[in-house]
Amino acid sequence: MEHRLEDIIAIFNWCFARKYNTRLVKGGEEPLYVPANADCPYHAIYFARGFYSSALHEIAHWLVAGKERRKLEDFGYWYEPDGRSAARQREFEKVEVKPQAIEWILATAAGFRYIASADNLNGDPGDTQPFKQAVYAQVKAYAENGLPKRAETLRQALAAFYATPDGIDLTRFDISKI
Repeated sequence: MEHRLEDIIAIFNWCFARKYNTRLVKGGEEPLYVPANADCPYHAIYFARGFYSSALHEIAHWLVAGKERRKLEDFGYWYEPDGRSAARQREFEKVEVKPQAIEWILATAAGFRYIASADNLNGDPGDTQPFKQAVYAQVKAYAENGLPKRAETLRQALAAFYATPDGIDLTRFDISKI
């Protein structure tokens, strides 16, 4: 199955550009969320280096962010660059569980492979298994309780576009492959 950047951009923008004044934009080296301002009349989600996986990841952060956080650059989250200690990595992972669970659900709806991201290539990621377990537990919670409204809207649009099974079927989520 081919996963073209133009498709994920069009699907996202079709779902959210008008109602939320938010657009997905192919970015440069680093991802960035910028709320509308004097230079740009819409909220922009820039994903890194033209990677489909980066688009899904940055979208997931937008889907988790509440209305007030969406008014802040990069949603007001702290970010410590690559090279974190194992202790700082655990703190980073705590805020990544929900976005990565949504990313995994969206990737599955798009027929795209999800790989859990420690985002710490030059640091000490430590044991990533508890993080992967936490992401999987969050996927199960979303399967049981439903996704937030915007996430469900996009999940359905991706499943329709890529002709994948609708719904969150946990048999399609294999923790040993992430």
